[in-house]
Amino acid sequence: MLGKLREEIDQIDDKLLELFNQRIAIVQKVGKLKRNTKAPIYRPEREKAIIDRLATEHKGLLTKSAIEAIFLEIFAISRNYELPERIAYLGPDGSFTHQAAESRYGAISDYIALDSISSIFKSVATGRVKYGVVPIENNQEGTVQETIDYLATHQLSIVAEMTLPIHFSIASLKEDLSQVTTIFSRDIAFRQCKNFINDYFSHNVKLVPVSSTSRACQMASKEKNSAAICAPIAARKYQVPILYNNIQDSADNTTRFLILSDPFHNPPSGEDKTSLIVKLPDEAGALVTFLQKFHSAGINLCKVESRPAKMGAHFKYMFFIELDGHFYDAQVQKIIAPYKDQIKWLGSYVRMC
Repeated sequence: MLGKLREEIDQIDDKLLELFNQRIAIVQKVGKLKRNTKAPIYRPEREKAIIDRLATEHKGLLTKSAIEAIFLEIFAISRNYELPERIAYLGPDGSFTHQAAESRYGAISDYIALDSISSIFKSVATGRVKYGVVPIENNQEGTVQETIDYLATHQLSIVAEMTLPIHFSIASLKEDLSQVTTIFSRDIAFRQCKNFINDYFSHNVKLVPVSSTSRACQMASKEKNSAAICAPIAARKYQVPILYNNIQDSADNTTRFLILSDPFHNPPSGEDKTSLIVKLPDEAGALVTFLQKFHSAGINLCKVESRPAKMGAHFKYMFFIELDGHFYDAQVQKIIAPYKDQIKWLGSYVRMC
């Protein structure tokens, strides 16, 4: 009986592979047309529409999340056949940003790990890579301000957003935490795991901030009596045994990431988000007047955050604003028209969170 079922699975696998090859053959034709017309290879709104259609029209055992997981990998492989492209992410290997990049671009894409957010922006801006993946905010700790500052100063576009649940582990070559005297991690990870640290380290332990949780794992693999608070993928990569999983304070800990590219405009999908940098006149009521226009139009503002405008010695501010809708929606255009010289459009993209 088991043998017969396995034969049926083998037959289905053969058919799937044949269909995948047929799909890739068509994808290569699409890639050729896109190269001739200089159309973008990555179309997140098209990918979302395919997943939504499949999840709606096909009723079976596969959930929408399962369909999404399968087809995101298919899309990633397909894009590589259309036109192989390099993706930069905030490294090193095994970082949460690495996980986020692979979740969208698949395991076989050409990746480059960079040590800083500024390096990612520079690499995309100079064309050394096609896409860059950077963190923009965590729902427990707030905004990554460095990302906003570089969005304001570079001429790049936000192509897409994605979210990743953040699960921390503590890894060490020591079998007992009582033997650990030093813990390496990012400062933000220490804050997000402070309850675990307080509960499990009654003895004096030194917390050493490093550039990334992956770097923390590298150091824990070499330093005596040390441990790392890191992503599980990093512990496996650097072969440091995990002592405890899911040590973060909040089970809902999630980070949002942005995909950046050279100037690029997504067409409206009907489910969009728009990001802007706004520099308003330095006069009473300027911000209130601007925001009130969105309220009057019934447009939801997802985020309004001030950042230093860095204009000489003066204390001037710019605003990072995100709203529901596309930049070219009629109501949005009506509002921003009088402010066109004071607004930098960072991108409109399919809303994922």
